[in-house]
Amino acid sequence: MLKDTIKVQNEKETRAGFGEGIYELGKKNKDVIALTADLASSFKLEPFIKDFSDRYIEVGIAEANMIGIAAGLTIGGKIPFTTTFANFSTGRVYDQIRQSVAYSNKNVKICASHAGLTLGEDGATHQILEDIGMMKMLPGMTVINPCDFNQTKAATIAIADYKGPVYLRFGRPKWPNWTPVDGSDFVIGKAQVMAEGTDVTIFACGHMVWKAIEAAMALEEEGISVEVINIHTIKPLDEEAIVKSISKTGAAVTVEEHNIWGGLGESVAHVAAAKFPVPIELVGTKDTFGESGTPEQLLAKYGLDTPNVIEAVQKVLARKNA
Repeated sequence: MLKDTIKVQNEKETRAGFGEGIYELGKKNKDVIALTADLASSFKLEPFIKDFSDRYIEVGIAEANMIGIAAGLTIGGKIPFTTTFANFSTGRVYDQIRQSVAYSNKNVKICASHAGLTLGEDGATHQILEDIGMMKMLPGMTVINPCDFNQTKAATIAIADYKGPVYLRFGRPKWPNWTPVDGSDFVIGKAQVMAEGTDVTIFACGHMVWKAIEAAMALEEEGISVEVINIHTIKPLDEEAIVKSISKTGAAVTVEEHNIWGGLGESVAHVAAAKFPVPIELVGTKDTFGESGTPEQLLAKYGLDTPNVIEAVQKVLARKNA
């Protein structure tokens, strides 16, 4: 039973995983530089600042300047990690990222917290739901959205050794934390099978991996066998893992804290259409902005909660069986 194999260790913010990860990097890699746009506390950078103050740059509320400084630092062999909220990490500075980082293939790590609806009360102006699409369309950009604290820490450490620009997306609230403490299961570009099944596959990323697991647990009680796959790396996409799973189950649901246009669901659907067509249902926001509310309220209102995932599975299974 899935509920016997998935064990929640605690609840922690994924952004805190970033803070621990970059601190570990600071101890072993003198080329790692942390930059922030007036958000050190939000990214849990205090330990890094205390011990490695000579490798910390506070640019103030000047995100475009931060991207330019980061691009310049790579010329001298440094590995810059920029930090600000996801909306400001992408939408506000897209031109600078496109020209100075992606086009130039600079080794900049763009680290973005407070992504998606679970940002909560800050509202629509901060709840960017288009960032995955924006970043995955940039040639050469790697896009990663880890699922919990442990995996965010592992991803932060891993991208320091990964050559080329990276967009690392994580969140604000405390969230169930259940992946291995040492992050040994995280490999950039390799999807993870969190639960094996035969009736339907749920592909999810970020916070929504937990919602997929909750849905799978509930469906298992009804005799439905669900395969849950964590697509933490949205680009480059693990197409082999997607095709292997859908060729077994014959149906898929995608779940993401992002607009269904341009996100994970669109990428999975593209692979399926080209290589192994199956019925697919997409769970995500539907061409809309968010609003102010608690994470739980917003996920329920915009159709991203566990019951919505269950409903999508039931719908896709009806299509499959028809």
